[in-house]
Amino acid sequence: MFYHAFNGYMKHAFPLDELRPLSCEGEDSLGGYALTLIDSLDTLALLGDREQFAASVEWIGKNLRFDINKTVSIFETTIRVLGGLLSAHLIASDHTTGMKVASYENQLLDLAEDLARRLLPAFDTPTGIPFGSVNLLYGVDEHESKITSTAGGGTLTLEFGVLSRLTDDPIFEQVTKNAVRGLWARRSKLNLVGAHINVFTGEWTQKVTFMSMKMNNGCITYSFF
Repeated sequence: MFYHAFNGYMKHAFPLDELRPLSCEGEDSLGGYALTLIDSLDTLALLGDREQFAASVEWIGKNLRFDINKTVSIFETTIRVLGGLLSAHLIASDHTTGMKVASYENQLLDLAEDLARRLLPAFDTPTGIPFGSVNLLYGVDEHESKITSTAGGGTLTLEFGVLSRLTDDPIFEQVTKNAVRGLWARRSKLNLVGAHINVFTGEWTQKVTFMSMKMNNGCITYSFF
């Protein structure tokens, strides 16, 4: 199943981001940086495909760049591109994985650090919760929406934290922990958070309604909060 999808992408869409399955055409859907290839690196390693993994690592190290005029999602770029680069770096540089690439000299880690630094301007908000998108070349656009999702602000610590440890630069982990604290500080009395928040005011713009149900003497009682 994996190779059906991967080979289809490589044949019809690479080096664009994704394959459109009906037209069999490629498109740059999230940034224009061979997204699916980066997303597939750790799976190639897990499947033991040393040849394709090494070739992909080498191609990315030589061809990928992030000094491009593209506005990208903080969330998607972190979990798919930054995470993909970091996991592949750890695999390619560790002889115990059986996938160590002989010619590898931390190119993916260098790319991951460059990418993360281009994402950092998004965290410059009064609440510490990042904007939803950032331009990789110019930073946050003045017209960028101040509304972001809880996931977009609260699920980035793993990737940024790993990067801080690999580069000995605490800034990446600091900004993402600060974002989590910003969300948690605005939780409800029941320790719940909403779905979307204004990164400047800290106001929840989409509150999710939670419901509990109890059975009492054959009658169902609903409580909303």
